[in-house]
Amino acid sequence: MENNNQTLTGFFLLGLFPPSRIGLFLFILIILIFLMALFGNMSMIILILLDTRLHTPMYFLLSQLSLMDLNYISTIVPKMASDYLFGNKSISYIGCGVQSFFFLTLAGAEGLLLASMAYDRYVAICFPLHYPIRMSKKVCVLMITGSWVMGSINSCAHTVYALHIPYCRSRSINHFFCDVPAMLTLACMDTWVYEYTVFVSTTLLIAFPFIGITCSYGRVLYAICRMHSTEGRKKAYSTCSTHLTVVTFYYAPFAYTYLRPRSLRSPTEDKILAVFYTILTPMLNPIIYSLRNKEVMGALRRVTQRACSL
Repeated sequence: MENNNQTLTGFFLLGLFPPSRIGLFLFILIILIFLMALFGNMSMIILILLDTRLHTPMYFLLSQLSLMDLNYISTIVPKMASDYLFGNKSISYIGCGVQSFFFLTLAGAEGLLLASMAYDRYVAICFPLHYPIRMSKKVCVLMITGSWVMGSINSCAHTVYALHIPYCRSRSINHFFCDVPAMLTLACMDTWVYEYTVFVSTTLLIAFPFIGITCSYGRVLYAICRMHSTEGRKKAYSTCSTHLTVVTFYYAPFAYTYLRPRSLRSPTEDKILAVFYTILTPMLNPIIYSLRNKEVMGALRRVTQRACSL
């Protein structure tokens, strides 16, 4: 009975910030990053919506990436900030499940979407004449829908399992959000089978897409080297290097965290790595895509001039 009451009561999130001036500094920094991520991703979505020159498959996928990042960081930071400000680190059993579900859905969907964006660049550079057919509006919609659906199915399976295992140890989760592997350390049963499923799902949604992205960009770089136009080569290289930067920031810490066995993981290291793919990446994506993309900067100038004239 005691175990069941503990499970139904909820959990405590130990958080990211230490109770010191350093913790306050980190809190202010995270809030600034959060606000920048909100502004940057919302601006990117609105810009792509308003400027007709950006109504292409590449920017359609990019707008979805911004939407995912917007929801991604909003799933984590507001609760973390509330815990720090009010000192109430508790989270209900259902609340923990909801946060875990949205986090895993968005994480899986973004991993697959980045692979779709790599395929888009691969077709555009290696098969430019086939691009309108291979990357039609219907194909883009299927890619985006598939990313959301696959992410949701994977998330649902993990969340349901996490909510149905018995917890009989401390209810303090040593993390700043309800990360399922961190929750499993509190379970009073052997979870090696589930840990194996985490490895498999991470391989399918993160490792395989990353291998596909690497292979496609190998072909892309080969095609770029064979281009006769210097301007075309510079534009292609700029677009691809931008996407590779985003991919590296997202996939590397995520894969390193979830593909390691529990014996090699530490809570502190997991929290530091989680900051990269839950907080920093959603903030950096719109900055990287805007500053290194002449088309986005041009669209920003056109929309700004239009707004000023009105």
